[in-house]
This record gives sequence, C-alpha cells and structure tokens, in this order.
Amino acid sequence: MRIETFTTGLFKTNAYVVGPEPGQDVLVIDPGWRTRELLAYIRDNGLNVVAIVNTHGHADHTCGNKAVKDATGAPICIHEAEAKRLSRFAVGALLTRGRAHWSPPADRLLKDGDTILVGADSFEVIHTPGHTPGGICLKHKKRLFTGDTLMAGTIGRSDGKGGSWDALSASIMDRLFVLSDDIQVYPGHGPRTTIQRERRSNIFVRHSPEQIEDMLLSAHERRMRYEDEKRRQEKEKAKAAKAADNAPAPPQS
Repeated sequence: MRIETFTTGLFKTNAYVVGPEPGQDVLVIDPGWRTRELLAYIRDNGLNVVAIVNTHGHADHTCGNKAVKDATGAPICIHEAEAKRLSRFAVGALLTRGRAHWSPPADRLLKDGDTILVGADSFEVIHTPGHTPGGICLKHKKRLFTGDTLMAGTIGRSDGKGGSWDALSASIMDRLFVLSDDIQVYPGHGPRTTIQRERRSNIFVRHSPEQIEDMLLSAHERRMRYEDEKRRQEKEKAKAAKAADNAPAPPQS
C-alpha cells in the first residue's frame, strides 16, 4: 500500500495520498494548505487521482480541494451531512495569510457503509459524528484514516458548531474500538498510532472535557494540600530544632 503523508498549515494537518501498489490509482485524503508538494508527488509518480475525500468539512482539511481538483479532475467526496460546509465561509480560512480558500461543491455525497474503489481495492466509509455531524473515517484492511475523530493520545474537539462529545465518544467506542488491535491509525493531526494503543490509554474517549477538567483540578488541589502539609511539617521541625537549641543546659553534677 502506498501511503504518503503531507503535513502543512498552521494546524499541521495531515493530507494523505493513498493507493494500492503496484498500481497508479490513488485517493487524496484531506488536502489542506500548500498542496504544491502533494501535487508534485502525484505528477512525478504518474499517479491517477480517482477521488478527493474529506473526512469532514473544516477548512484545514478542505482548502486544498480546488487545487487538487483543478490539477487532476478528481471528484470531491464528503459525507452528506458535511456538504454545505464546503461552500460556507469559515473563520479558519482567514488563517491562510488572509486568503479564503473556497472548495468546489461535492461531486459525491457519502453515507455510512459506502465504499470507494481505488483500483482493485476498496475503502469503507465509517460515519463517526461528534467532531462534526458528518465526520467519517476510511478503512482499508488494517489501515484506518480517522481525520479529527481519533488521534494519538487525544480526540477531536467537540465544542464547535454541530459538535458533541457524547456522539464523538460513542463513535470511537462503538465504531472504532471494536476493530482489531493491530489496525494502524492515520489521523488528521499528529503521528500514526494503533487501535490497541488508543483503546488502552486514550483518556479523552472515556472522560468528557468537564470530567477531565475536574480531574486536573482535583490533582492540583491534592498537590497543593501535599505542599501545604510538607511546609507545615518543615515549620514544626524547625520550631522543634530551635526549641532544642534554646533549652537550658542540664546542671553539672
């Protein structure tokens, strides 16, 4: 399997060029800012882009759609609940040095369970709402492209418009953590990870942001109480030592 990662932009978004080897057909997943290197890789290797797939509609995952579509003619695919985001002005687009990067409309609207053919291989669409209503993951055999649903040691934010921590947690627990341990996870930000690693150690899936904040505050309070007790004991020890120094000497016999 050919998997090339291109990390660009202020948010260090991962775009992927993915396809079976041998073969020239590929997907482009989440093209973000600065697509020059990605397009050069496609051109230099004589690749045929069969589809541009957005895991969700946020600007850092879609603002390269137009450049890639203009260069390759590939159709844009996004979940049906995200399609309107492609034509909606996003504040995040202002972070591209003041230039808004608009995406053309979707050519194909995806649903849970759909497949995207790349050569003789197929990628399964898994609907994972929570970060956004139409967030998806793409599964190909032992590889899972998760966008902002699941990342190494963390998960996507759920406090934006249409976001829901309850939905995001359920998506991960019910749709992703049921997959086999050896599934390799390719996230929208950060390094690669595995389902096993995240199932074992990712606390953000099982605890809401409010719960984690309470946990951190509780830990901070315990630390403060420990420090206060430590200082109290040190003062008591110093007081006892000073009293011993000032005690009258015993009478000489």
